[in-house]
Amino acid sequence: MPYLVILQRLVQTVKGSLSALLLDPQGEVVVEAGRKDEQSRLIGAYQGIGLASVKRSAERYEVGTIRQVLCRYAEGSVILRPLKDGYYLVFSLSPDASVAAGVHHSARAQESLNAEI
Repeated sequence: MPYLVILQRLVQTVKGSLSALLLDPQGEVVVEAGRKDEQSRLIGAYQGIGLASVKRSAERYEVGTIRQVLCRYAEGSVILRPLKDGYYLVFSLSPDASVAAGVHHSARAQESLNAEI
């Protein structure tokens, strides 16, 4: 499955990556790479709720398409990337990871995943 290869490459490329998950429109994990635990899956599902809210607001106020959402926390960062057909990418980084590298490489993963979906 090419999805797994894309996610594994993302996790391996960005130093300090914790996990990368591809989730379906209902928030269910389709494929995951990196840390595979319940916490990562819960973060993915809850972040999907936030992403859906941001997308609704963007549509309501006609601000354009959301390409990414970056959430920064004391425990690290999460990059959300909407994909085709309601799927989305959740990329979790440790506090010492380069957020800029995460944003850059997750954009490439977003393009690759969209091409495969």
